Amino acid sequence: METFIRIGQLLLSLSILVVLHEGGHFFAAKYFKTRVEKFYLFFNPWFSLFKKKVGETEYGIGWLPLGGYVKISGMIDESMDTEQMAQEPQPWEFRSKPAWQRLIIMLGGVIVNIITGFIIYAMILFSYGEQTLPVKNITDGLMINNEMAREIGFANGDKIISIGGNEDLMFGGLMEQLIFSKSALVERNGEQVTIEVPEDILGQLSDQNKSSFFFYPRFPFVIGEIPDSSHNATSGLMVNDSVVAINGVETKYFDQVSEQLKSHSGKTVSLEVIRKGVKEQIPVTVNDSGKIGIVTFRYGLTAMRKSNLYDFKTVEYGFLESFPAGWHKMTDKLTSYVKGFALIFKPSSGAYKGLSGFGGISKMFATHWDWEVFWNSTAFLSIILAFMNLLPIPALDGGHVMFLLYEMVTGRTPNEKFMEYAQLFGIILLLGLMLYANGNDIFKWWMNR
Repeated sequence: METFIRIGQLLLSLSILVVLHEGGHFFAAKYFKTRVEKFYLFFNPWFSLFKKKVGETEYGIGWLPLGGYVKISGMIDESMDTEQMAQEPQPWEFRSKPAWQRLIIMLGGVIVNIITGFIIYAMILFSYGEQTLPVKNITDGLMINNEMAREIGFANGDKIISIGGNEDLMFGGLMEQLIFSKSALVERNGEQVTIEVPEDILGQLSDQNKSSFFFYPRFPFVIGEIPDSSHNATSGLMVNDSVVAINGVETKYFDQVSEQLKSHSGKTVSLEVIRKGVKEQIPVTVNDSGKIGIVTFRYGLTAMRKSNLYDFKTVEYGFLESFPAGWHKMTDKLTSYVKGFALIFKPSSGAYKGLSGFGGISKMFATHWDWEVFWNSTAFLSIILAFMNLLPIPALDGGHVMFLLYEMVTGRTPNEKFMEYAQLFGIILLLGLMLYANGNDIFKWWMNR
């Protein structure tokens, strides 16, 4: 069910963004009196799920959810309509318009995606405010969430002082800071320790199919469920019991309880729990795997904030204040994405191994329907679509823009036959990248079965 919820959110998000992106091209074309023959959500090879012609434009929904398109008269695009291009240019065609008008038409989708991301971020900040967790407020250090983090030197309880020399750290940005930095400075048992960050950190994470989140704020070991099949079902443990000691050894956090239980594998131990404010001693059996057969309550950041586990920094925005804040957040996200994308072309970083298709993108959404997460993910996807469409690859908006800029600078229009071959090359290249990215998703799924 969780997978279907994520897929549903992804399809809704992409549908919104595709319609808005193609709408940017559509309205720019209409403004300059250029005929738009088709406006489609999703692609429709061989047949359409729905279509209706209104005026000179056919509106429809295709069956292949890989994007969408508008077919503009007199333009070499993915339709490869060479028959139309062989005829005499008409006043309503794209090729008959001045280069600056054609440039605006081609940039229309990207501009709308940028505006969409900006407005969504602004409205999120207006509606929900901004809650961040300063790393300095995580007073007892972090819990290590990933074996690779231990391999490069991190340990439970490490207090991060700085990453790449930056001391003003927020928990939500730790991994990003780490990826683009060479070292981290932590405090461990009262001493400062420098940890070197491997250059190919992204490649290693992809190779080992590990979570990309190294750290998590420490949280208490609270019992969320006791299955009837548990070997401790009749031990006296109850839901919401919080484990604070094992055999007299204090265990304030989940990672400490887990370590203690593993050290007592196959034995009976005395758990000290807090139940409705009162301490209780409960004898339980630890199996050979170091488990007691219960399901713990997993604290998300929202639950941590509501439980006052940590001192979060909260900023509320008025309606007008939300717009400059939204613009700042949008530009920060775009800058970060561009920096990460650039690593793909640096083989030593291994970032190319982490390219993901629709499976990876769906993980941006929550496993339950959460509108704040949905709109945050949609805003980020809008920014990604804007950037990716600006890449100078034929078949993308950026390819058309590249040829238009060449025309505006030199005064010469690229040969139509050359444009056809360039468009075909771009389509083949994009299909190859799509197959590679989605193949990566399938491989990771297969390895994690």
